Amino acid sequence: MMARQPRFNIADVPQHVIQRGNNRQPIFFTDADYAHYRDTLATAAKRHACAVHGYVLMPNHVHLLVTPRRPASVAKLMQSLGGRYVRYVNQTHGRTGTLWEGRYRSSLVDGERYLLACLRYIELNPVRANMVTGPADYRWSSHRHHALGEADALITEHPLYDALGPTPEARRAAYRALFETALDEGLLSSIRNALNQGRAVAGPLFLADMESRLQRSLAPAGRGRPRREA
Repeated sequence: MMARQPRFNIADVPQHVIQRGNNRQPIFFTDADYAHYRDTLATAAKRHACAVHGYVLMPNHVHLLVTPRRPASVAKLMQSLGGRYVRYVNQTHGRTGTLWEGRYRSSLVDGERYLLACLRYIELNPVRANMVTGPADYRWSSHRHHALGEADALITEHPLYDALGPTPEARRAAYRALFETALDEGLLSSIRNALNQGRAVAGPLFLADMESRLQRSLAPAGRGRPRREA
């Protein structure tokens, strides 16, 4: 059995987080469940000093893109969020037992190179799952906020999103344009592998810096570094 990787206790570096339902079973059963999870996430993120830049709530798993402001912020966020949501589901739907498939998984994200690509990866999940034709058709993600300007109090816009244009409309237009081309298949694999292995989506300088600070390897096993994409 592979040893558990230690958590990334490092502040001000984005993390891509995924948590799945036990045995890939549903974690959301009604629209009210999605709304409750999102509200609980917003409360927990504020309490534990995490900026949420993007998310998607899928029927049996969730993806988050967050920047912790303190070293253990993400771990505390996920512990608080997971426990509160399980209690809500069990009480609301008359069930007992676990909801989550073990620990959440996470990878570090080289913000300068790959943050916008990770946002696209997250918000395109419903499209890849053939649930909708386009990401704006899915209600439970950050895409409508970034691309259409729909208000979402959960989101803290990342400086790289802000740099897309001088006005809100310019930023939204530039963001929509990113979705006109598909994510590179090699980059998709790199994001998945980094997440599953608890490593990093990163360029060489970022990777060397993080490995030095954490004293462990972060390059996805058996893979080269991902191709850079805006």
